[in-house]
Amino acid sequence: MSTPDISVVMSVYNGEDQLRETIDSILSQEGVSLEFIIVDDGSTDQSPQILKEYAQHDARVKLIQQENQGLTRALITGCASAVGKYLARQDTGDISLPDRLAKQFAFIERYPDSAFVSCGTRFVGPLSEHLYDVQCQPANNSDPVRALAAATVRGPSSHPSTMFSRLLYETVGGYRPEFYFAQDIDLWLRLAAHGEHRIMPEVLYQATVSVNSLSGSFRNEQVKTVNLIFESARRRQEGLSDQLVLAKALKIKPNPNKRTSRLRRASALYFIGACLRRTQSPRASYYFRHALQTYPLHLRSALRLLFG
Repeated sequence: MSTPDISVVMSVYNGEDQLRETIDSILSQEGVSLEFIIVDDGSTDQSPQILKEYAQHDARVKLIQQENQGLTRALITGCASAVGKYLARQDTGDISLPDRLAKQFAFIERYPDSAFVSCGTRFVGPLSEHLYDVQCQPANNSDPVRALAAATVRGPSSHPSTMFSRLLYETVGGYRPEFYFAQDIDLWLRLAAHGEHRIMPEVLYQATVSVNSLSGSFRNEQVKTVNLIFESARRRQEGLSDQLVLAKALKIKPNPNKRTSRLRRASALYFIGACLRRTQSPRASYYFRHALQTYPLHLRSALRLLFG
């Protein structure tokens, strides 16, 4: 088999509900050769059976199964087995829109100075409700990423909206296991030291905002990790070791506290409701009510239901 243009890497953990739709969105892509590396990260639902079915019927699907280790380590495993010229990401529950891969492939080939490219992302709710689009302008490219200011940096529209050279990924050390959260930002900063971040404003990726998403449910941990990532980058710029920073990052993991988990879930539901409220969707109240059922003391949801 010749070397594929693109290796698409995805981690799956108990994603049976939308798994077929996600996989089909990649396998239906035209205009490029691809391999689809799917890491089953210890799923306990029907995901393994669905994945085995696809792997048996489509030679482009490369299935890797491992005990649950989290997204970062699953991506490390998947990328390590990739052989394509470029790496692209896909998340379970999301959809790559038609021609996404062909358009990104043509774009990155057109600009050989690219460290990575990204496209616009459409964000939808758990029931595919349109929440908002993120379409970065081409001017917002490498300079903001290299600014090393966590409060002002504007990177890609989403983690899976990116595509980058596999060889460059390997050169910079790939995803680093110390970062349970924000592993994408750590990678982007190291890639940006070797080339440009080229942006395609067109929306080519659709991401589902779920109540269990890492970025939505663990905001405090996410912020702490991002600050450490920028500290790590500053130390590298100064020619210093970042090992102490990595040791700190390794300690940041999800908090299993049940009360905290309910509050985080309620906050995620509130966020979805707030996005729908801005679009004047009548479904906003459904998410506010669900947030209160999950965590009865979620005051923002109560106020939205009382005063609109």
